[in-house]
Amino acid sequence: MAVLDRFYATGRRKTSVARVWVRPGSGRIVVNRRAFEDYFPRETLRMIIAQPLQITNTLGQFDVLITVKGGGPSGQAGAVRHGISRALARYDDKLRLPLKKAGLLTRDPRMRERKKYGQPGARQKFQYSKR
Repeated sequence: MAVLDRFYATGRRKTSVARVWVRPGSGRIVVNRRAFEDYFPRETLRMIIAQPLQITNTLGQFDVLITVKGGGPSGQAGAVRHGISRALARYDDKLRLPLKKAGLLTRDPRMRERKKYGQPGARQKFQYSKR
């Protein structure tokens, strides 16, 4: 979906959801109206997010506007990476193959299993007592 030369995509990981808008620009990345470096202070998370741009050799060619919520820092970083990858694939069909080969277009489905009633956790059972 291209509206006003912007490309939108949704990225998800664990319980995080990232809404990503990509448009040609100077390479500015804004997350929740904050600078990318302020929102993700850990270098590893920044590397994860920049992966789709590095693989497609488009680092510094796009301005990326992101709103992300839910989950923790690592889940949010994964959701942002997924969103940027999907937006780039929408922007240019030729970028889809390298992103697909790197596994960046696949949503990571792993989530925390919910706690069941009558149990202390998702899988744990209360200790059996014979007497």
